[in-house]
Amino acid sequence: MQWKQALLDFRIHLKLERALSDRTVDAYIRDLGKLRDFAEGQSPTIAPEALHLDDLQAFITHEVKKGLMPSSQARLLSAVRGFFKSLRIERVITEDPTELLESPRLGRHLPTFLSVEEIDALVNAMDMSRPMAHRDRAMLETLYGCGLRVSELCGLRISRLHFADGFIRVVGKGDKERLVPIGQATIRHVELYMNEERIHSPVKPKAEDILFLNARGAALSRVWVFKLVKRLAKQAGITKEISPHTFRHSFATHLVEGGADLRAVQEMLGHASITTTEIYTHLDREYLRSNIMRFHPRAKARSQ
Repeated sequence: MQWKQALLDFRIHLKLERALSDRTVDAYIRDLGKLRDFAEGQSPTIAPEALHLDDLQAFITHEVKKGLMPSSQARLLSAVRGFFKSLRIERVITEDPTELLESPRLGRHLPTFLSVEEIDALVNAMDMSRPMAHRDRAMLETLYGCGLRVSELCGLRISRLHFADGFIRVVGKGDKERLVPIGQATIRHVELYMNEERIHSPVKPKAEDILFLNARGAALSRVWVFKLVKRLAKQAGITKEISPHTFRHSFATHLVEGGADLRAVQEMLGHASITTTEIYTHLDREYLRSNIMRFHPRAKARSQ
């Protein structure tokens, strides 16, 4: 089987069978392009169905020696495993050579989050006399109040706002929809933006239903939101390295700290596996531990 055809078939499999987003599909195909380059660089070249476990281990070692980070190794292995699984489904191969392929051991990374006081400071740093200030405030309130990814925020549609029921419909990874509760404070800021600013803004064709628009009437980009958060953090004197995703981490962390059920948090975040959500319980424990070590008199005594 030719590599070009194999990768084309796999792209179709990812789109139709697994319903992955274009961004995820492109990332998988880019990673598999590395495997294709490795296989075609051998003498003689190796077709997809002729690759064995030893070949794949040599490929992974080759990539690691080039400086591939553990997280990127994990993503690469996921792409390779998915590729050979599809080849087996299509009966191009009878045995999957990735079954014994080892994954890199990843350390559990605790994400950066903001305290409630830091979020208040960041919001209070906004100059509400600036043009479209109500839009910017509404966006930050929605990021934090609903725990959205920045792509979900930028793609949020007016027709998916169900304020009377206290929910919004969000389209997340893999075009999967979920219902997310929205509080009255966030609703108030979104309605203020819609009634005071958006109603007077130009709207480009195909953007009529997009909630958050730029000055030209088109949907905002993720980069623009990233720059807004960076600017406000600097004005608020926050020295942590933060991004729009930090509000999502803060949303989850504060829910877990407050005693929210982990399954409910998983549902609100749109995590496919609760294992992903469980990191916030580790973060919560680390937060508690650091506070005990800092403030408990016995802990202080041991450190002296």
